[in-house]
Amino acid sequence: MVDKSRQYSISQLAKEFDVTPRAIRHYEQIGLIAPQRVGQNRIYNAADRIRLKLIVRGKRLGLSLEQSREIINMYEHGANNAAQLETLIDAIRLQRERLQAQLEELNSMLGDLDQAEAESLEALAHSDRAKAG
Repeated sequence: MVDKSRQYSISQLAKEFDVTPRAIRHYEQIGLIAPQRVGQNRIYNAADRIRLKLIVRGKRLGLSLEQSREIINMYEHGANNAAQLETLIDAIRLQRERLQAQLEELNSMLGDLDQAEAESLEALAHSDRAKAG
């Protein structure tokens, strides 16, 4: 159970989620989180912490901040959030397809590099034999 009255500083959240305070301020600036302000200090509540957790998780999954915003904003406390989960699943599947295409391209490039290296080594060996002969 999350303690809804708990408050966090920017440095506590930055350390917990291994992000910079600057990144957290950026998320605030673009409206992904909205901490209270007490003077110059930002005070984050449990909801801000959960949103930050979801943002960081989304980034690890390769989602854009806009995709994360869309998914996070679909959440309704106490409601059936099937639409939110379906949107997340769609985003995950799309990201998997993108990564698979990138992997295939990288594997092709690695094959091309292997071939170019082998041909260059063979030409170099031929050149060395011609000099020695």
